[in-house]
Amino acid sequence: MQGNESLAERFSRLAQETPDRRRVDLELRTLDVILATVLVLVSLPLTIPIALANLITSGRPVFYRGQRVGRGGRVFTMRKFRTLRPGAESRLGHHLGSALVEATEAEVTPLGRWLRATQLDEIPQFWNVLKGDMSLVGPRPIRPRFFEELAAELPAYWQRLVVRPGLTGFAQVRRGYETSMVEKLAHDLEWIADRSVRLYLRTLGATAWRIVRQSLRG
Repeated sequence: MQGNESLAERFSRLAQETPDRRRVDLELRTLDVILATVLVLVSLPLTIPIALANLITSGRPVFYRGQRVGRGGRVFTMRKFRTLRPGAESRLGHHLGSALVEATEAEVTPLGRWLRATQLDEIPQFWNVLKGDMSLVGPRPIRPRFFEELAAELPAYWQRLVVRPGLTGFAQVRRGYETSMVEKLAHDLEWIADRSVRLYLRTLGATAWRIVRQSLRG
C-alpha cells in the first residue's frame, strides 16, 4: 500500500492499472446507451405518476440518492424512486448482506413494495447508465463504506472496479438478493471474466422474465 492511501484508493489504483481495453467493453457501452435511451423514453409516462404517488402516500423525498462506488473506484450518486420510509437509510446503515435484507423489509412502504416487485423503482437509474456511471448489466453498486469492509475481507473484491456497476447482474438473476456476499462475488467475477454481448442480452432477458414472474405473484 502506497503512503497513507485507503483500501478504496488502493483498489481503485489497481483497477486502473489493470489492462481493460477489450473491444467488448465498447460494444457493451454502445448497447447501454441505445437501450437506456429507449427505456428512458418508454418509461417517461410512468415517471410523473410514480413520483406523485410517492409524494402523496409517504411525503418527501420522492427520490432516493445514495453514494456508490463505480468503475475505477469513482464515487457517484445513484438515484432510485424511494421505496423505504423517510430516514430508513440511517436506521439500516450498519447492516450488510442477509441482515440488511431482513431489516429492510420492515422499512418498505406499501407503494415501495410494488415498485420493488416490478423494479419500477429503478427507472431513474437509466439516467445513471446514460451518464456512464452504470451499465444495464454488471455487479450491483455498493456503498463506499461497505466496499472498504468487503475489500478487506475478500482479496478479489477490488476486481469489481474493472467494470461499471449494473442495474442487474448474475447474482440477481441466478440466486436472488439473499445470496451471501462470497457467492455474489463469484457471480460478479464470472461476469467480469466472460462478459460478452450475448451474455449481456441473456442477462437482460432473464431479468425481464424474473420481473414478470414477480409481478404475477404480487
